[in-house]
Amino acid sequence: MQAAYINPFLTSSCTVIESLIQVKPTLGELKIKQIEIEESYVWLKIGIVGGMTGEVVFGFPEPVALKIASAMMGGYSLTEFDEISRSAISELANMISGNASTLLYNEGIAVDITPPSFMEGAQAGSGMKALSIPLSLQSYGAFDIYVMTK
Repeated sequence: MQAAYINPFLTSSCTVIESLIQVKPTLGELKIKQIEIEESYVWLKIGIVGGMTGEVVFGFPEPVALKIASAMMGGYSLTEFDEISRSAISELANMISGNASTLLYNEGIAVDITPPSFMEGAQAGSGMKALSIPLSLQSYGAFDIYVMTK
């Protein structure tokens, strides 16, 4: 997988998260791994089309997703993954992917992204291999962004 495809997602993830919730993410080890669907996770998928095609899959443990969504809502405590939580996490994924698509464009790779969609079980690409970008957010917890290109 080319660095030109991955670096925009690394940069975008850190920039967007830091600006939204004022926490600087810590990047874990990048590696190719199989996506394993886990219970009590929130899964989102965004398609990429154009000069690069593929998908970006976000996998959040539900407690991490709730903490991030709460921070995005100005600290309002969210206790269940409802429509407000879904909207906030969907917007986070959209902002990271949109920012990455702008960075890709600046590198000469014109892409469009599809709207984020929540996935259940097998829809999340269980068993598929992707480049995993693990991010840790201090007291929030950790989550992964998986980038799959064709």
